[in-house]
Order: sequence, then C-alpha cells, then structure tokens
Amino acid sequence: MSTASVPLPNWINYGLIPILNLIVAFLISGFVVWLIGESPLAALSLLIEGALGSGEGIGFTLYYATSFIFTGLSVAVAIHAGLFNIGSEGQAYLGGLGCALVALALDRYVPWYVTMPVAVVGAGLFGAAWAFIPAFLQAKRGSHIVITTIMFNYIGAALMVYLLVHVLIVPGKMAPETRTFLEGGQLPKLGWLMNMFGAKLGAAPFNVSFIIALVASYFVWLLIWRTKLGFEMRTLGVSPSAASYAGIPYARTVMIAMLLSGALAGMMALNPVMGSSARLQVEFVGGAGFVGIAVSLMGRNHPVGIVLSAILFGILYQGGDWISFEMPNITREMILVIQGLVILFAGALEYMFRPALVRVYQQFKSA
Repeated sequence: MSTASVPLPNWINYGLIPILNLIVAFLISGFVVWLIGESPLAALSLLIEGALGSGEGIGFTLYYATSFIFTGLSVAVAIHAGLFNIGSEGQAYLGGLGCALVALALDRYVPWYVTMPVAVVGAGLFGAAWAFIPAFLQAKRGSHIVITTIMFNYIGAALMVYLLVHVLIVPGKMAPETRTFLEGGQLPKLGWLMNMFGAKLGAAPFNVSFIIALVASYFVWLLIWRTKLGFEMRTLGVSPSAASYAGIPYARTVMIAMLLSGALAGMMALNPVMGSSARLQVEFVGGAGFVGIAVSLMGRNHPVGIVLSAILFGILYQGGDWISFEMPNITREMILVIQGLVILFAGALEYMFRPALVRVYQQFKSA
C-alpha cells in the first residue's frame, strides 16, 4: 500500500508534520544566516523580539496575519472543492476597489460602523466577480483554473493601475491613489484590545478587520463541515466521479466554491485599504494572495490551522523587518529567502516526512 493512502492520527497530520517542516525550514535558514557571518540564535532572538516583544510588534504581527487569514481561507475553500485558486492576489485587488468605492461614497455621511458592513459586501462582491470568469471557464469549458486565475492576477493589477492613474486619482496629485477616506470610511484600530493585556499598540495598524477575519473563519468552518453545500464541495474535491454518481452538480458546485473563494480574497482588502492607509493605493495587496497558498496548506485547509499559520507568517514578516534593521548584513532579500524556505517546506514539500512517519507509526502499532 502506498504511504499516501495510509491513515495517520490527526496529531501527526495536523501537528507533527507541520512542526517538522517548520523546524527544517528554520534550520536551513539558520545555516544560511551562519554562512553570511551572523549568529542564527541571535537572529532568532531578534525575530521573536521584533514580532512579539512589544505591543507595537504584536500589533504589526496581527495586522499582517489578518490579510493572510483572508487569503488562506480563500485558497482553502477552493481546495476543498478540488480547485486550486491561484488568483487570490487579483481578487484582492478588485476587492480593494469595491471597499474603496463604498468608503468614498459613504464616509461623508455615516459613521464607520455603518460603512463597514457595506464595505464588506462591496469587497466580497468585487472579489467574487473577478473569480467568476475563471470559475465559468472551469465549470463550462474545462479550462484549467490555475492558468486562468494566474492570468487574471496580471489583468487585475493592470486594471488597478489604470483606474488609479486615470480615474480615481486626486486631481493635481502625482501619487496614483484615491483621496484619504474621512473617519466614516476608516476601520478603527484595536488599541483597546491591546490595552486589555497591558500593551500599547503604538503605530501598528492593527484594526477591526482582524475581528472580521475571525468571524469569516468561523463561517467557513460552518460552511465546509456543517452544511449540505460544504459536504458537496468536499465530495467533489475528494472524487469528482463519486460526486457525479451521487447527483452533485459539478458546474454549480465549482461556480459557488470559486465565488466564495473570490469573495474571501476580496475581503482581505479591508485590512490595508480601510484599516491601514485609509485610501486605495497601487500594490496594496503586497503578495498576500500568494502567501495565502502556503498559509492554507500549512494550516491543512482548516480555519483553526489557517489562523495559527497566518500568525506564524505575520511573525516572519514583522520579525524579519526587525532583523534586517538590527542586523544590516541580513538584508531584506535574505528575509525573503527565509520566508521562501518556510513556504517551500510548508507547501511543495509538506509531505516530505510522511513516508518515514508512516513506517514509524506502523512499527509502533505492530509492536
């Protein structure tokens, strides 16, 4: 029997394997740091200090994690239906347009808590709309979802540049961005939450979208494991032939899964657009759509795992910035290498240790 089909306990699948992958990634990263003449232990200490050593550091860590939760959920919903949505980056771009248009229209007239739910809907609708054509092509024409969603990433980025340069730019300004939203279009910071734990948020843009992300995680859990639609999606993801035999409509399930995936990716824009910069800018996604792939895989496509994985990547981002500041020999490019190693072992090589663990587990059971 192939080791891929041997069942393992959840504590191995969802605990031990990700931890082993993470340890190996950090060991190789430490070796790279040692090669350039710096202490790996000192670098690790700075990583933890920068990400978790102060209220401001924790705020930045959770700010990054918020974006990764949304994009990780986006990837996970599609994966459960047997689809690999690589288009979260482009869908987030269009989600930014959706929430920015809402903020620009309402910020003069209503407070933020009225603008916020409308912006959530706007971001979700625009993100879902950008996923519609790839979903239709997959469901009705058999076009591969990976290829079409990658193509739409580039189209979405180009469309955003055009709109910000020619349509939404503030007259007389050189910067390709919208006007700054008034208070009614800004998501408030969560300084009060940090104060509850005796920490100060400082300049960190940690905001209400983190709570929205946690609520979205809960609803994704309900959808996938507690609804008929979720069961149909998981059945399609495991075996399209079994789903067809059971009468589950392929085209409808693919369309719904991709639209939900696109909506979650679009909601990621709430964090940087309304929660941080209070305006729509070029490159506000910052690669979060692609990081979401690793976050979802490392979190085993489960909302709880995705939240924990997103926080880990938030630590890597914030702690990496701190390392590059305190250790000039470790440049920003070196930090990207370390982040890339984590993505490599959490994604492409996530089951590298599985065959050995299966053999050890089988020997342990037979003993």
